[in-house]
Amino acid sequence: MACSCSHEPAPSTPNSKFRTALWIALFINLTLFIVELVGGAYAHSSALWADALDFFGDAVNYGISLAVLGASLYWRATVALIKGLTMAVFGLVVIGKVIYAFIQGIPPEALTMGVIGVLALIANVITAVILYAFRDGDANMKSVWLCSRNDAIGNAAVILAAVGVFGTGSMLPDIIVAIIMAGLGLTAGYQVVKQAFIERTSSKQVQI
Repeated sequence: MACSCSHEPAPSTPNSKFRTALWIALFINLTLFIVELVGGAYAHSSALWADALDFFGDAVNYGISLAVLGASLYWRATVALIKGLTMAVFGLVVIGKVIYAFIQGIPPEALTMGVIGVLALIANVITAVILYAFRDGDANMKSVWLCSRNDAIGNAAVILAAVGVFGTGSMLPDIIVAIIMAGLGLTAGYQVVKQAFIERTSSKQVQI
């Protein structure tokens, strides 16, 4: 899943296409957050709850990205640093949810998981396609792309977990998916934080 972080910084001037893409992504993520939050509670699925938390975090990230469009490289890198740390925290939260779900021992409802997983996957594929053109930008743009990419991968995993739960009647597929999503959050968070530190240092040297 790891990808290179050695991209050239994007221009600091506001990009109207990127701004429009962010607004669309923000709306999609807020909508899916509510859907998965309710669906996860109904289906007793830790994977759906983890994905809902991810949708909420991404919506916040998109909102922050909109706020810093046109800012200096230093401030865009600073925001990206915060976003990267948030992505890592998300991974730790998911691990906590996995432990809680394992202790409870209640298998999730497979049909609800599958239906919501398909809807979320469609929404995130659309978002990923919209943001694909901005994947080689600065740390801020890169973090937005990674969030969308990880969501699409996570949704596909939720669907596979639903199939596994349906076929086995076990909660293990749900837990395994949650662990995978935690790994994605931690890995992506590291990538974004690493590039953000590089860009912050670079911007300080330019100012000197």
